[in-house]
Amino acid sequence: MQWNPLTAARRSRLWRGVAASTAVVALGAGMTVAATSAASAAPGCDVDYTIANQWGNGFTANVTITNLGDPLSTWNLEWDFAGNQQVSQTWSSTHTQSGAHVSVRNASWNGTLGTNSTVSFGFNGTYSGSNAVPTEFTLNGTVCDGSTGPGGPTDPPDPTDPPTGSRVDNPYAGAQVYVNPIWSENASNEPGGDAIADQPTGVWLDRISAIEGNGSPTTGDMGLRDHLDEAVSQGADVIQVVIYNLPGRDCAALASNGELEPHEIDRYRNEYIDPIAEIMSDPAYADLRIVTTIEIDSLPNLVTNTGSRETATPECDEMLRNGNYVNGVGYALATLGAIPNVYNYVDAGHHGWIGWESNFRPSAELFYQAANAAGAQPSDVHGFIANTANYSALREENFRIGETIAGTPVRQSSWVDWNNYIDELSFAQALRQELVSVGFDSGIGMLIDTSRNGWGGPDRPDGPGPTTSVDAYVDGGRYDRRIHLGNWCNQSGAGLGERPQANPEPGIDAYVWMKPPGESDGSSRFIENPEGRGFDRMCDPTYEGNARNGYNMSGALPDAPLSGHWFSAQFRELLANAYPPL
Repeated sequence: MQWNPLTAARRSRLWRGVAASTAVVALGAGMTVAATSAASAAPGCDVDYTIANQWGNGFTANVTITNLGDPLSTWNLEWDFAGNQQVSQTWSSTHTQSGAHVSVRNASWNGTLGTNSTVSFGFNGTYSGSNAVPTEFTLNGTVCDGSTGPGGPTDPPDPTDPPTGSRVDNPYAGAQVYVNPIWSENASNEPGGDAIADQPTGVWLDRISAIEGNGSPTTGDMGLRDHLDEAVSQGADVIQVVIYNLPGRDCAALASNGELEPHEIDRYRNEYIDPIAEIMSDPAYADLRIVTTIEIDSLPNLVTNTGSRETATPECDEMLRNGNYVNGVGYALATLGAIPNVYNYVDAGHHGWIGWESNFRPSAELFYQAANAAGAQPSDVHGFIANTANYSALREENFRIGETIAGTPVRQSSWVDWNNYIDELSFAQALRQELVSVGFDSGIGMLIDTSRNGWGGPDRPDGPGPTTSVDAYVDGGRYDRRIHLGNWCNQSGAGLGERPQANPEPGIDAYVWMKPPGESDGSSRFIENPEGRGFDRMCDPTYEGNARNGYNMSGALPDAPLSGHWFSAQFRELLANAYPPL
């Protein structure tokens, strides 16, 4: 029987849910137990209530709602406890409790729930005696009391499903990582490029046609299977693949808009993710560790570029309403996560995007919601990746968040702008802890894309700036020479960063070059093309900015080609400004 990874994923999840749906038995302090209630697919809703951790007289529960009815703009889930349980704290939601009756409402950013969409929240509670799972839930007054879907909760595991195998803690540890021969040749053809042409970079699947190979100037005719075959031929242990084709992709940037319309979630599942999964699950590649970067620049947009914020765009508001970013990411995680040798790392933006209090926790909670959407579960996430295809410095060593200069905190400087983080390493390590606190496994690891964040060359400061003012101090000492942290397109002055390496710092699985150095972020002017690439003014060096970069100049290099195409001038500048130097 041909193994279908989609069927295997669904069967295993149904069985795991049922196997854990027994009544909770109270254990002694320091011991934990998980229990799941597959409570409830009704004509209108399905609720999954999981006791994730239990100790003494306390417990943590995670709840996932699936809306099977009409789209909702707000939601309110209610239930009654059978015992004396009390909800003490919720996340991704707000709650009230009167006696045994609990009412949980959406947070300000996750109220929209489309048909067949999911949303998750969690809470801490107290109890004494028994801690039974609630038996009935209502969503906006509708009782969730139907079946749990095809096969039913009593469906046993399929004996033809392959063993799940066991993933290593860090796929990069001791591994030889695949070198893309197309990128390597482009690098070698540039003066001095031989010095880095043997470095591993990500393989970007940014269109459906890229799966089979589409003859584009950068990717040539190599499709996913060709790259996997080449990785086997190289004797590689790891290959890095960027999953990047969500409906309504990059709702806040035109340069990398995708081919799928905002509503085309079925095409994303059936024509994009499913064929990728079929290829990756081929036994010929079972010995490869396939690291997937899941949908860059998607989920953070739902936090920072929606609603009443000045940075909001209609396109991002639409993707928040229809749920297709969350459900698309969830489907990718569930489908690819069912393949034993795939390691999913979800894109987590960068410190200059979600480092503020108003963005940091909501982003972690949204990532957790996506990890519970469309059949996914948090165990499908091996880790997260920061700074993908961006320029934020790995370390800023000449100023610190806690400092005060000329009577003004460093956080108040124009550059830091009250952010809690000043570089990617501190941000990634802190975000990992935040992700664990919202429900992800404590063993998750982080990747940091260092392909273009070196900021070396003659303009690199060799010490702190003058102490005459906080702005002079920070601006004179910062390595990141961008005009504004919000600038992201073909940045002038950038250099290659740390070379790819495993286990460089605690909590960091690897520094990677997920964005191949020398591939453009977007064209400097409009260029007619058959690839669906738009023109974003942030790639125009004459552009004076918008709310997302504080109305500053774009800082982009001139004469750039379409996104993903080879940009020789940028590559040469990255070599010249590399740090550590070549």
